Amino acid sequence: MSTMPYPTPQQVFQMHYESVRRDEVVGVLLALFLGCFGVHHFYLGRVGLGILYLCFCWTGIPAILGFIECFFMPARVRAYNAIQAAGLAAALGVAIPGYVAYPGWVAPGYAQPINVTVQNVTPADTTGITETTLVACANCQQANPAGVRFCSGCGARLS
Repeated sequence: MSTMPYPTPQQVFQMHYESVRRDEVVGVLLALFLGCFGVHHFYLGRVGLGILYLCFCWTGIPAILGFIECFFMPARVRAYNAIQAAGLAAALGVAIPGYVAYPGWVAPGYAQPINVTVQNVTPADTTGITETTLVACANCQQANPAGVRFCSGCGARLS
């Protein structure tokens, strides 16, 4: 019998996240130097665009696009990492811990407006919800943006 304790879900999240995350600097360098072949798209899992760049690499157009895209790569890598983190957190049933390397990070579309009202909503009472309204989950009391179907904290169905 082993004396090693079982890892917590947060530790499992960190281990899996570190294996799937991408580095912004690597993405920029791939777009800058190998952008004509679409390697930066393969790096982010965009296989279709990578193949398209490979098909037209002889024209020089992908080289120009690769140079331009190197300026957009940090944001694309952050979005890719956010999607991976959200998927892992949902699979493990844990909250994203401050989005790993970016404390205070908020998922796109989940930015909280200045004037926020939180209300409990039952399935029968869904009228009067505006975009600035957050809906509290009945299970965990996690505040969620209006219009989402599942709680970001526990995954329970909201409406």
